[in-house]
Amino acid sequence: MTASAPAPRWQFWIDRGGTFTDVVARRPDGSLVTHKLLSDNPEQYADAAVAGIRHLLQLRDDEAITPEQVECVKMGTTVATNALLERKGEPTLLVTTRGFRDALRIAYQNRPRLFDRHIVLPEMLYAAVIEANERMGAHGDLVQALDEAHLAAELKAARAEGLASVAIVFMHGWRYTAHEQSAARLAREAGFSQVSTSHETSPMMKLVSRGDTTVVDAYLSPILRRYVDQVAREMPGVRLFFMQSSGGLTDAQAFQGKDAILSGPAGGIVGMARTAAMAGHAKVIGFDMGGTSTDVSHYAGEFERQFETQVAGVRMRAPMMSIHTVAAGGGSILVYDGARLRVGPQSAGAIPGPASYRRGGPLTVTDANLLLGKIQPAYFPRVFGPKGDQPLDDEVVRRGFGSLAQQVGRAPEELAEGFIHIAVQQMANAIKKISVARGYDVTRYTLQCFGGAGGQHACRVAEALGMPRVFVHPMAGVLSAYGMGLAEQTLMRQRAIEQALSQEGLEAARGVIDQLTEDGRAELRRQGVSDLDLEVRPRVHVRYQGSDTALIVPFGFEAEIVQTFEAAYLRRFTFLMRDKSIVIEAVSVELIVPGDAPSETVQAGRAPGTAFVREHVRLYSGGGWHSAALLVRSDLVAGAAVHGPAVISETNATTVVEPGWTASVNAAGHLLLERR
Repeated sequence: MTASAPAPRWQFWIDRGGTFTDVVARRPDGSLVTHKLLSDNPEQYADAAVAGIRHLLQLRDDEAITPEQVECVKMGTTVATNALLERKGEPTLLVTTRGFRDALRIAYQNRPRLFDRHIVLPEMLYAAVIEANERMGAHGDLVQALDEAHLAAELKAARAEGLASVAIVFMHGWRYTAHEQSAARLAREAGFSQVSTSHETSPMMKLVSRGDTTVVDAYLSPILRRYVDQVAREMPGVRLFFMQSSGGLTDAQAFQGKDAILSGPAGGIVGMARTAAMAGHAKVIGFDMGGTSTDVSHYAGEFERQFETQVAGVRMRAPMMSIHTVAAGGGSILVYDGARLRVGPQSAGAIPGPASYRRGGPLTVTDANLLLGKIQPAYFPRVFGPKGDQPLDDEVVRRGFGSLAQQVGRAPEELAEGFIHIAVQQMANAIKKISVARGYDVTRYTLQCFGGAGGQHACRVAEALGMPRVFVHPMAGVLSAYGMGLAEQTLMRQRAIEQALSQEGLEAARGVIDQLTEDGRAELRRQGVSDLDLEVRPRVHVRYQGSDTALIVPFGFEAEIVQTFEAAYLRRFTFLMRDKSIVIEAVSVELIVPGDAPSETVQAGRAPGTAFVREHVRLYSGGGWHSAALLVRSDLVAGAAVHGPAVISETNATTVVEPGWTASVNAAGHLLLERR
């Protein structure tokens, strides 16, 4: 007798952002539903992600979420990011080779701001340091054996002082691991609950970036683990996945601090790339504007990743989506300092939030758009006030701008548009850094806007960059959450090898790739993944001998690697160094478990027609008031055209069609804005 297939169940895809938590749920019948909550609302719920699931399942606060109801939850979170930014991670002990206690503090002695007279160094993440009596040479020779008795005594003393997390970083430990392994054993015996070793966390050359990455992992993993366990307790038995900074999902139990920094934004990049491809846009600039910040990214058929970057003053070597962030979001605070107008970098967050959120917050970009008519309270989610059921407060916004306008000596609407102009320029400059500054002609790209606030500014940002088109997906307001459902489960492994690009070097690289692949397969088998489901993508990190910048290209024959590397190097730097030999600095392997990404729904049986206008509203743009059509996104049928000025409202976002722009809708409900 053949076993019957399990009944269809819910799936939940969640992005827990700094201001809002977005939930996209796939019902058992395959249809999608969305939900949006404030990320911090302690009067209403303990955790926004769990509360969103309960709301859609219509469960009480004390009812468990069961695997009979829910197939899986795929989630991105800012828990680790916020802990790093606010320096609220786990107090961490650094164990390093004697004589190198200050190596991470000294670092590379970079001075990114040469003319600052008062240099403020970032606060170090570790709380204490132990210098171990040990030393391995660069070629594996034993300079000094590890003094285990001394280290054990020091570790016990540190544990007695309350430290429970340790980062172990020894000289040349990325290649010669015996001393780090022994130190890790001693740390566990001393009672440390979190032990991060550099050869497991970041098996790459360069003590400083390897050490910083290991410290970050030890600093953030306990915070992350507590959050993961908290969520898992609310849904016992439900499969729980988290988005990694690299753009791939991983099992909750394998989620590490070093891989969580860009957890939420990475979901947005996946959502952007997948939806753009389905809509036929090969080259897009991602413009993700949320409540706290704006993330911009470049996509031309392949995800761009960085393996070495700096986040919140900390160097890290871990695979991350290439994302540039600017502190300009819907919650960015508007300030007049007596001489000039400023937007951000401070944000009102979720508490108190913008002035219109009914919590006594300051004036923000969101409030400026509300005053200008680009946000209509009647068509915005009613999630504000003490009970979370009131609309935005436009009266307090008018009073706030009226008071500020008297100080500046301008009309309130002129002042609000001035603030918006400043924010737009900040966002346009961020896009230039990841496009124009890297040799890409941005006028040949489509601006894909998403995030709760993206559609309010997309036309203005495109105009500032000379971009002719803006693409707005029906899920644009929750695209980072939607991207969690479109993402694949992945595992990435990397290791430094330092070999010349030659047949001998390629054989050495192939051996390491095979080993990393087998290690990855074993890890995924522990997570319940069959080998038959895997796709393996090997890559090599290559650079010119004597240079410091490695580019990542697919692994293959020597001539293929050279050709691909030179093409990428020429595009990035505009010259080649043919007199220099090429070195394989490291290899990396990505193992991919294909996801069951939903396809786009195409409207059927609806003839093209004119757009249905709910009402006309006042909208301020370009220095004057206009009569703008107010439309609801769900009313727009395929073939409909909307001439600006207009405001298109939907459940999770608002899109403003500025004067001089036209919006059209295709059969899949995609919105394309073009300059007339």
